Amino acid sequence: MHDAPPTHSPVRSEPLAHGLKQRHLTMLGLGGVIGAGLFVGSGAGIAVAGPAVVVSYLIAGALATLVMRMLGEMSAAMPASGSFSVHAERALGRWAGFGVGWLYWFMLVVVLAVEATAAAQIAHAWVPAVARWLWVLLFMLVFTAANLTAVKNFGEFEFWFATLKVAAIVAFLVLGVLAVLGLLPDTDPVGLTNLTGRGGFLPNGWSGVVSGVLTVVFAFGGLEVVTIAAAETDDPARAVGRAVRSAVVRVLFFYVGSMLVIVTVLPWTAQRAGLSPYVKVLDSVGVPSAGQVMNIVVFVALLSALNANLYGASRMAFSLAERGEAPRGLLKVSGGRGDGSGVPRRAVLASVAFGFVSVLLNLRWPDTVFLYMLNSVGAVLLFVWGLIAASQLRLRRRLEREAPGGLALRMWCFPYLTWVTLAGLLAVLLLMLTDDAARPQVLWSAGATGAVLLVAAVRESRARR
Repeated sequence: MHDAPPTHSPVRSEPLAHGLKQRHLTMLGLGGVIGAGLFVGSGAGIAVAGPAVVVSYLIAGALATLVMRMLGEMSAAMPASGSFSVHAERALGRWAGFGVGWLYWFMLVVVLAVEATAAAQIAHAWVPAVARWLWVLLFMLVFTAANLTAVKNFGEFEFWFATLKVAAIVAFLVLGVLAVLGLLPDTDPVGLTNLTGRGGFLPNGWSGVVSGVLTVVFAFGGLEVVTIAAAETDDPARAVGRAVRSAVVRVLFFYVGSMLVIVTVLPWTAQRAGLSPYVKVLDSVGVPSAGQVMNIVVFVALLSALNANLYGASRMAFSLAERGEAPRGLLKVSGGRGDGSGVPRRAVLASVAFGFVSVLLNLRWPDTVFLYMLNSVGAVLLFVWGLIAASQLRLRRRLEREAPGGLALRMWCFPYLTWVTLAGLLAVLLLMLTDDAARPQVLWSAGATGAVLLVAAVRESRARR
């Protein structure tokens, strides 16, 4: 494919290693998105939507699926460590690549602090003698070390983390179906009573379904890391296509299947925001120490997300540096392809350094300074998804004209479903503005986005002069 002439000269860099295998990429797609948002946060969605939370997850999952299909199409045709940041630059201009790249990096390193702190709280409850901040330090050091060594080590961490999470969900689904059918000891068939009773399937009407979408849509964030990691496989185009196809189908199955089991086994009124509905279901079917079992799963999910976010942030920083949008010092790569290393260590250290700052702010000022930072990235995922869709609209036409052979993975019903996706994302943002709890996230995120785009505009203006 022949791109439009660049407005800046890319910086020469050493190559990243191709140390990730297909199994790493596939499980990374699952591991990056199956996290605490599903195991704990889903209770809030059930509380507002009732049994219809299944529909909320279907809508949010369909939106995420369409975005991933578009991203998969572009990444299969043009694999790059910067993924959608590179695509945005090629499609919309330097300002878009700079903006979406830095916004995504900022989002990852801020969320990283939430994950490290939450994992430390669980570990501190298990071993009270070790202070919470020491647990945070331990986790950050372990995963920094994992990301500083060969990329295959990162891949192995994520593979086994994701395997444990997937195994936990499969076991939960099997137990749930057996409970519904009354095949577990001392249980009677549940039937559809909990789906139709207590206000029916739509106890809060369609407004409850919409509120559920606003609650659960962000749980699908994380799938994007697959397309970033694809650049470090031996066959990026093929690997990303297979990973996107399998991850999307399995994630929808796990998410929607889990919610259907939860609202069928127990009345939706039994769920509360902040409490894991999985624990309640396991307790109800007689699983011993269900709370501790889920604590272990949530703990693993948090560490997995921390690992994946650190990886994604470092590769995005490296890609920005490659294109002259970040300090050139971040381009330093350890070893090379020959020894299986090829890791952008300075990009890793820069990302983890900001992550440490975020953790300190979270521990010291969780309700003030860090809350503002968290709000400033609260809606960034939707902005990123919107730019992915806008980029695909532009690049698909160019690919069809200049390199049709590169379209190994195609977006369905182009361009109609792309426009539907953009309309859906805009609708979610507008609905968030009408919600008192979500409005600050949109406003702060819009402010952060405006600030980044202002910097991009100033840089571009200086470059032209």
